[in-house]
Amino acid sequence: MRGSIACPTPDHVEYGGNTSCLEVYVGERRLVLDAGTGLRALGQDFMKQGLTRTTLLLSHTHWDHINGFPFFAPGYSANFKLRVMAGHLREHPGGVRDVLAGQMAQPNFPVPLDALRADLRCEDFDAGDSFELGDGLSVRTCRLNHPNGATGYRLEYAGKSFCYITDTEHTPGAPDQNILALIEGADLVVYDSTYTDAEYPAHVGWGHSTWQEGIRLCQAAHARQLAIFHHDPDHDDATMRRIEAEAKAEWSGALVAREGMVLTLA
Repeated sequence: MRGSIACPTPDHVEYGGNTSCLEVYVGERRLVLDAGTGLRALGQDFMKQGLTRTTLLLSHTHWDHINGFPFFAPGYSANFKLRVMAGHLREHPGGVRDVLAGQMAQPNFPVPLDALRADLRCEDFDAGDSFELGDGLSVRTCRLNHPNGATGYRLEYAGKSFCYITDTEHTPGAPDQNILALIEGADLVVYDSTYTDAEYPAHVGWGHSTWQEGIRLCQAAHARQLAIFHHDPDHDDATMRRIEAEAKAEWSGALVAREGMVLTLA
């Protein structure tokens, strides 16, 4: 749930301290969104359940969104199929595979990417593309406003839609039309709410947004529910409780994402 850096401290327990990593159940399939520090525990769960494949969709590859990747246990299993996709690295030499390998190259990490025994497939696309992942699962994407680029996702399956919009900066008074189009009528939108509107002016250009802008976008796009996400590491549990109360008072469709939270689109 956290942005920027993991916060495993006593005042970050109620809402969680791991950086961005979401698990999505789609029929019999399991998808993963981003590879932050939460990916380690998720990988352990995959191993316990005997899962043999997943697709990892990356919003971008800043460190807090990929630093759990080297600790993803299924990646070291020869019986596991791991598909990694990213929409912002088409022009980068070697694409997403090169970025993941660089993170694990010495002297940054002692175990190289080539040590992964899983059937690893790395695929680059352009933010804005749409594609099918099989079994009736459709994916639409859009480009987000973030340093070095980032991608927003809309997953559609069995008449339900879920959007993952993190690490994006808004322009006050000018709603992002790419995001509005992507989240139109969505059942659930997870949105980068690092700051409050009051805090935002001191962080212009940092590539992040506010929970108030998330509400404005969701209301304009007729989305049904907003999950406030990518919490500022300076926002301890007491601060998050205040934000949660203010957000719920502002719009009944808003909630604050917490570590381990499960939401069902039924």
